[in-house]
Amino acid sequence: MNSRKRNIKDKSTVARELLDYGWDFLILKYYKEGKLSLSSLASKLGISVSETIDLLSDLGIEAPIGYDDYLKGFEAFQK
Repeated sequence: MNSRKRNIKDKSTVARELLDYGWDFLILKYYKEGKLSLSSLASKLGISVSETIDLLSDLGIEAPIGYDDYLKGFEAFQK
């Protein structure tokens, strides 16, 4: 078998990967629309919140909250 054939994945593997990518896309979309919290997104992706923040930054997705909401959250965090 040549090296080119060894790099080709079987159809079921590719199908599973596409389903995983589709799921990730859908939950990222829900987050961007404000339908999921950051912690829920991290949980559904199976990664930590800090890794999720890095991923969102890499993808150019901003948090769907306004500045006032941010300040309220920051004030609650300080208490």
